[in-house]
Amino acid sequence: MTLVNDLPNMVGCPGHETAVDVCYCVRQEEVPMQQPADRSGAPGHGTPARPRPESLLLALLGAHLLGRDLAVGVGSVIEVLGRLGIGEHATRATLKRMTQRRLLRTVRRGRHAYTSLTPYAETVLQEGAARLDAAVVNRSWDGHWTLLAFSVPESRRQDRHALRVQLGWAGFGMLQNGLWIAPSPGDPAHALAELGLLDYVKIFRARSVAPAGPRALVGEVWDLSGLALGYERFVDRWENGAHDGLDELSCQILLEAEWLLLIREDPRLPIALLPDGWPAVRAEELFGSLRRELIEPAGELAATLLEWIPADATPDRHA
Repeated sequence: MTLVNDLPNMVGCPGHETAVDVCYCVRQEEVPMQQPADRSGAPGHGTPARPRPESLLLALLGAHLLGRDLAVGVGSVIEVLGRLGIGEHATRATLKRMTQRRLLRTVRRGRHAYTSLTPYAETVLQEGAARLDAAVVNRSWDGHWTLLAFSVPESRRQDRHALRVQLGWAGFGMLQNGLWIAPSPGDPAHALAELGLLDYVKIFRARSVAPAGPRALVGEVWDLSGLALGYERFVDRWENGAHDGLDELSCQILLEAEWLLLIREDPRLPIALLPDGWPAVRAEELFGSLRRELIEPAGELAATLLEWIPADATPDRHA
């Protein structure tokens, strides 16, 4: 590879908070999907891990609370998530965890509890919204790779693991131990600074040369078969009526939460380096179409089911 050191330009740029550990795609083991019967005729075929309550709640708040200076009634949140099979206890526990993690604050009016977004949550949800709007393939790749090399001491093993998680979310894949690559410029500087790892990392922009051709690199670094299967299953579920028993608001929440779970591992590879008929393209078209169809009816149902008050009401002292 021909290397061009671009570290000053990347690390010197102001970053935004990625908040990977609390974003829609919660990095915890998922639980089996429990939903209306799959009408595709193939029990278990294409059944994904179910988005956790955190992911579903953040999808709901991202669609209907982000950008609005409002607090939403806890009781009405319980009702909406109940339509997705999430019990009251699980929803209350999720709200409590997210409040403890500075994502939500509790607002009280009389005996009724409401929840509103913190500035931290706004950042997380804005990042999720950007992911929803972003293309899943890179159609304007300039032929350069971003290379990130790091050597983190064993005494900072936890930070090293956190760095790997951050890099995966940012679209990097491991080329070899301590050397990660991504097809887009990326900007991991903020995450590196948060972890205190800037002194342990070097970042370059590079072109691959023979014998390491770009197609070979893609096949070596990323699990293309696994990525393709995820998109194929997404299309199969949503085209074959697997969620026909759900109302429009539930469909919207599940659609966006599922999509974010699906794309969390996708580095947005250049379309020119992917196999012909790459299923992410069809999946993206389907997701966009369904999302547009659901916006209006889901919004109308949310307005009926969700109870709102101004977010500047008195916060709970114990929140």
